[in-house]
Amino acid sequence: MSSRILWGDGTLLTRVHGVEDRDPVKLADMAKTLPRAVIAIEDSRYYQHGGFDLRGIARALTHNIEKGRAAEGGSTITQQYVRAVMLGSQKSLKRKLREAVMAMQLEDRYSKHTILERYLNTVYFGNGAYGVQAAARTYFGKDASQVDLAQSALLAGVIRSPTDYDPFIHPDAALARRNAVIDRMRTLHRLSAPEAALARAVPIGATRQPTDQHYAAPFFVEKVKKFIFNDPRFGATVADRERKLFQGGLTIETTLDPSWQLQAEIALHGILTDPGDPPGAIVAVDPGTGHVKAYASSQNFWGTDQFAKVDLADARNNNGAPTRQPGSSFKPFVLATALEQGIPLTRTYDGRSPRVILPGWTAIKPLENFEGTAFGRINLVDATVNSVNTVYGQLVTDVGPQNVANLANAAGITSRLAPGQSIGIGDDEVTLEDMASAYSTFDNDGLHHPEVFVTRVTDRTGRVLYEPHPAPSRAMSATTARTLTAVLQQVVQRGTGINARIGRPVAGKTGTRDKRTDAWFVGYTPELVAGVWVGFPAGAPGGFTPHTRIPLQGGNWPAKIWQIFASSALATTPASLFPVPEAPTTAPRSTTTTTRAPIKPGIYSVVGLDVITATQSLTQKGYKVAVVLAPSRRYPPNYVTAQDPPEGTAVRAGATITLTVANGRPLVLDVPNVLGLLADQAAATIRAAGFVANVVVAAEPPPGTVGSAGKAWKQSPISGSRADQGSTVTVWVNP
Repeated sequence: MSSRILWGDGTLLTRVHGVEDRDPVKLADMAKTLPRAVIAIEDSRYYQHGGFDLRGIARALTHNIEKGRAAEGGSTITQQYVRAVMLGSQKSLKRKLREAVMAMQLEDRYSKHTILERYLNTVYFGNGAYGVQAAARTYFGKDASQVDLAQSALLAGVIRSPTDYDPFIHPDAALARRNAVIDRMRTLHRLSAPEAALARAVPIGATRQPTDQHYAAPFFVEKVKKFIFNDPRFGATVADRERKLFQGGLTIETTLDPSWQLQAEIALHGILTDPGDPPGAIVAVDPGTGHVKAYASSQNFWGTDQFAKVDLADARNNNGAPTRQPGSSFKPFVLATALEQGIPLTRTYDGRSPRVILPGWTAIKPLENFEGTAFGRINLVDATVNSVNTVYGQLVTDVGPQNVANLANAAGITSRLAPGQSIGIGDDEVTLEDMASAYSTFDNDGLHHPEVFVTRVTDRTGRVLYEPHPAPSRAMSATTARTLTAVLQQVVQRGTGINARIGRPVAGKTGTRDKRTDAWFVGYTPELVAGVWVGFPAGAPGGFTPHTRIPLQGGNWPAKIWQIFASSALATTPASLFPVPEAPTTAPRSTTTTTRAPIKPGIYSVVGLDVITATQSLTQKGYKVAVVLAPSRRYPPNYVTAQDPPEGTAVRAGATITLTVANGRPLVLDVPNVLGLLADQAAATIRAAGFVANVVVAAEPPPGTVGSAGKAWKQSPISGSRADQGSTVTVWVNP
C-alpha cells in the first residue's frame, strides 16, 4: 500500500511507492544466472539444509571473527523469507529461535523451488525495488529474464545491504561486492574461470531509469523520504523503513505551503533565465514555528545533468559535511556575539584594506575587503551595511571565534564550525537550510525554533508514529536580536542588499565567496524568513572564477530572487513593523516614604521557556506566578506561550505574573453555517460549536435580500471549513 505525503494545508502532494510488479516472476522465467548468483552469495547450501543451517552459521561466525566485524550472516534463504514476510527484522534471541523453527516448518510444507521463487519475488534490492523483476528494471531497465551474469551478480550482492551497496550512490562498493559474488560462484564451481574473468571485466552498468511520474517539490519529497529512512522510529533497519514507506500506507503531514512553493520556483526561474546561469535554491521558514514553508531549486530534478538531483538547499559531501561557504552572510552571528558581550554599535574600527590581523592574517596573506574597497575609522553599523571584512576580522578577534561558533550553533547552524579567525568572514561551510533557520532566530527575538518539515506521521490504521514538539531555546537576548535586526534593515535600505527591498520592513545580509562560486542573500520580514543561494555545485573549475553574464554576488541574483519571492508570498499579508530595541530604563527616585513595594524596571520575557524554568526564574526574582493552561500550535506542551504583564512592563516586587502554558494542540472543529440566522441565534450557534463569536453590524451590499434585517449575510471562516477550538468566527449582520 503506497504512502501519502501531504502539503501543509492537508491536500495531497504525492504518493510514494516502490517499483511494483503486480505479477510475480516465475523462477523458470528468470535468467538462469540470477537465482544461481543469489544462492551462491546468500545460502550456498540451500539445497542441502532443511531451512536452518548450523554449518552455515559456524562458517559465518568464523569469517566474522577473522575479519573483526560482522562481514557475513548465517541466515538461510528460507530464514530470510520468513523474516521478511512474517516476523520483521527486530533482533532478539527469541525472534531468532522462532525464525529457525518457522523456516524448518516452511520447508516441510513447500518445495525448495517454491520457497526460492517466493523469496526472489519478495526480497528488497534498494531504491524501492522489491523482487527481482522490479530490481532488474530499476538498475538496468530490463526484465529479470534478460539480465546477464554480471548484472545477476550485482543484484545478488545488493541483497545483504541495499544501502551500502547501492550502485547509484556507492558504485565502487557495489562493484567490489558484485565481483565478490562472481568469485564465490567460481569457488563453488558454478562458473568456469573464463566466464568469471569476463564477468569481472564488465563495467557496473547500473543507470537510473527515466520516469514520467513527476510530482511537485521533488527535492522536498526526497528530504521527507530520507527522514523516514534515517529515523529508527519507522523500523530497525533502513530496509525496514523503506518497506514501511513504500508499502506501509503511511500518511505524512508536512509544513510545505503550496502557494509559497510555487512562488519560490517562479522567482528562481524568473531570474535564472539563461542556460548558462548557475543554479539556485530557496528555503523559506516561518520564524514563529520553525516550519519550512518553501524548499525549491532551479534544477530539473528529472533531468540527466550530474547535479540534477543534488539538494542545493542541504548540499553535503559523502561524509555528510556541508560544502558551501556563506561569506559575509555569516557576519550577523559575529555582530550578535559582540552585542551579547556589551560591545556598542558606536565602537569604531580601522576599515583600511588590506590589513594584517594576527594570528590569522599575516603580511604574506593579509585580510582584504571585497574588491579591495578601503574605509577609514568606521562604526559597526556602517561596517555591516558596507560588509567591511577588515572590521569584522578585528571584531571576531575581540569577541572570540569560539563564542561566535557557539552562538551560531545555538541560533540554528547545525554543522561543526572551526573556531578560527576566518569564521567572521564566512569561511566555514554551512547549508542554506541552516542559514534560513538561524536567521529566523534573529526574527523571533532571539528564540530559536528547531526546523520542522514533517508535523505528523500515521500508519494505515491512523496510529500516530511521529508527532514532533520541538522545544524552542533562547540563543540570544531579545534586545540583541532586535538591535541586530535594526542594523540588518539598513543593509537592505542603503547597503549591499538594496535589491531585496519590497516596500515593507526587510532585514537581511548578502554574502559572496571568493572566486564567486557561492552567492547568498538571507532576509526576513516579521512574517517570513527566506534564504537564497546561487552558485556552482562543483566549485571553481581549475581554481578559476566561473564566468557568468553578470558578476555573481549576493546583492544581485540572490537578492533579486528574494525580492520576487517575498513580495509574492506576502502579497495578501498586511505589512507589520519589526519590534524596536527597548531603551534601558531606571527606577524612578521616590521623594516620599511609602510602604508599597518598589516598581521593578521592566519585567523580562519568559515566553518560550518550559514552565518549570520560567517559574523558578520569576520566583527567584521575587515575583509570584499563576498558571493558566491553553492549547497552542506554536509551542509544545508545558511551554510558556504568553505572560501578563508582558515583557518590559514596570512591575512591583512581589507582583503576580500570569503565565499561559501550552497543554497540547487545539482541537480542530467544523465551522457551523449561521447565514440567515438572527444575530443572537448566530452568536449562540457559534459559541455552541466551540468558537468565539464576533458580530459586526454592517449592511449587506446592494441589492441585498428582502426581509434580511438583523440577519447574518456573511461569515469568516466560511461554513464547512475547519478551525481551532476557541478561535474567532466573525459574522456580519444587517442593521
